[in-house]
Amino acid sequence: MDIRTPIESLATLGKPTSAWSDEDLVAECLRGNEQAWSSVIDKYKKLVYSAPIKYRMSPQDAADIFQEVWVELYAELKNLRKPGALGGWLISVASHKCYQWKRRRLLEAEQQQLNGADREPRSRELLFPEWKEQAERAQLLRDTVAALPERCQQMVQMLFYQDPPVPYADVARTLGLAQGSIGFIRGRCLDRLRARLEEKGF
Repeated sequence: MDIRTPIESLATLGKPTSAWSDEDLVAECLRGNEQAWSSVIDKYKKLVYSAPIKYRMSPQDAADIFQEVWVELYAELKNLRKPGALGGWLISVASHKCYQWKRRRLLEAEQQQLNGADREPRSRELLFPEWKEQAERAQLLRDTVAALPERCQQMVQMLFYQDPPVPYADVARTLGLAQGSIGFIRGRCLDRLRARLEEKGF
C-alpha cells in the first residue's frame, strides 16, 4: 500500500479542531477520521520540522525527513503506548531519522577523504536533550496561543510572529478596532497567555 498518498491528501483538509486532546486525535485517527489526521499534521508540523532545521539540512532533505516521520506515525499509530505524549514521540522519531542522516553524511565524507581532518564535528549530536526541550516548549507556546480567543490569536500573530511586527494601524484595521485600543487589548491578551502558560508550567 502506498502510504504517502493518504498522508499527503490529509494535509489539504480544512482547519483542524484545536479542542481535541492528543488522546482524542489518536483515537479518531485510528477510526479513520481524516480531519483528525489533518489536525495532527497541522498541530505538530513545526515541531517535526525543528529537527532537520537543527541539523541544518537542505530544504529537500528536510522535506524527506518530514515525510518519513508522518509515514512512520501512520504505520505505528496503533502501537503508541502513550497517545498523550504524541509530541515527544514525534520529536524523538524526527531526531533519530536526522541522526541517521548525519551518520550517512559522515560515512560518505570518510570514504571520500583519507584523513578525517575536514569531517564535520559530532558535538551537535549531543545537544538533543537541550533542543528537544526547546522544541517542546515552543510547541506548548503554539498550543497555548491557539487556545486563546480568536481576536487574541490574531493580535499575537501579527504583533509577535511576524518580522517586522504589523503596525498598530494595520492591526486595528484588520481586527476592526480603534487604534488607541490596541495597546490595552494587547496587554490583556498577553496577561491571559501568561496565566495559561504558568498553569502549564512553562
